[in-house]
Amino acid sequence: MTPPGADTVLVRYGEIGAKSSGVRGRMERQLCTNLGAVIDAEGVDGRVERLPTRPLVRTPDPERAGAVLSRVPGVASLSVCRTVAPERGAVVDALAETAESLYETGTFAVRARCPEGGLSSMALQRAAGSEIESRVAHASVDLDAPDFTVRVEVRAEEAFVFVDSRDGPGGLPVGTQEPVVALVSGGIDSPVAAYQLLRRGAPVIPVYIELGEYGGPDHEARAVASVNRLQRLAPTHDLRPYVVDGGEAVAALADAMDRGRMLSLRRYMLRVAEAIADREGADGIVTGEALGQKSSQTARNLKLTSAATRLPVHRPLLTLDKPAIVERAKALGTYEEASIPAGCNRLAPARPETRGRLSKLQELEPAELFAWAARDAAAATRIDAF
Repeated sequence: MTPPGADTVLVRYGEIGAKSSGVRGRMERQLCTNLGAVIDAEGVDGRVERLPTRPLVRTPDPERAGAVLSRVPGVASLSVCRTVAPERGAVVDALAETAESLYETGTFAVRARCPEGGLSSMALQRAAGSEIESRVAHASVDLDAPDFTVRVEVRAEEAFVFVDSRDGPGGLPVGTQEPVVALVSGGIDSPVAAYQLLRRGAPVIPVYIELGEYGGPDHEARAVASVNRLQRLAPTHDLRPYVVDGGEAVAALADAMDRGRMLSLRRYMLRVAEAIADREGADGIVTGEALGQKSSQTARNLKLTSAATRLPVHRPLLTLDKPAIVERAKALGTYEEASIPAGCNRLAPARPETRGRLSKLQELEPAELFAWAARDAAAATRIDAF
């Protein structure tokens, strides 16, 4: 609900508050930078200010700003507020006006928080409750389980009156961790995995590997569309995807191998990602793999594919079931772009390998596999995702 006269979005963060003062200050500054970049990118009129523990956005369109900012990593929750002077009379009047406008039926309560200034939370709640009872004919107080609650947070310079809070994604602001390369396929899983790293503060460098004749229809376009969604959450960072022409290597791999082919394909992809990570100064690789979802994703086979790179391979979806991943993709807005069969499925052999051995796989796969990866990564081009 939006209070009458709302002019501000009050932003709250979570675990940032548990950091040391130096780290907390750095993360707060990054969060404020990201909030400003997002409202600018979305065309929302507003400016970001930083209060102690509370970033806020002054805006003539607080409802739209709240909807946009609630998607930003690092935001635990936010409230659309009306600001008033931190004086008892002004606060009580604003609380009563908000109740008059929005309180329709059932019971009510007033909740006040006064971390700064000289006002008493309990005295303010009692005064505002009495004023609301005098102005609203059907008003009935219930302090335990009210149907309607009007709230205020009083700071030294001003007070913020609001009704409810909107949850954000939590996590850390993008840019507070080192970057990672994200293998994106155009499927459902990889954009969700990339987002999970963004949510923990790590900028992602998307890499899409074109599979040539084994690629799916419009696969690159769908991968780019998913990346666009991610870019809107982190406009301060360059999420333009690298596109790697892997058609020749994939065709050669398909001709040379039957059993173990999918494992060697994954090893090729991870080595491509490693080469681009070295170019970009990234410190890891993220994939959308989930334990046991495919034959190449058994615990044994994940060990074999990870051996292709010296970088850590982050798999944030490792323990999730497919329906849970799908729900996250829908919430993120990448599901529609990604809900087509993955082209690499046509590479799968009749007898998939579920318990491979590294020494045996190295005997079977082409000796040039990693040389192909280095060649193709060197020729990769970064495209405009918009």
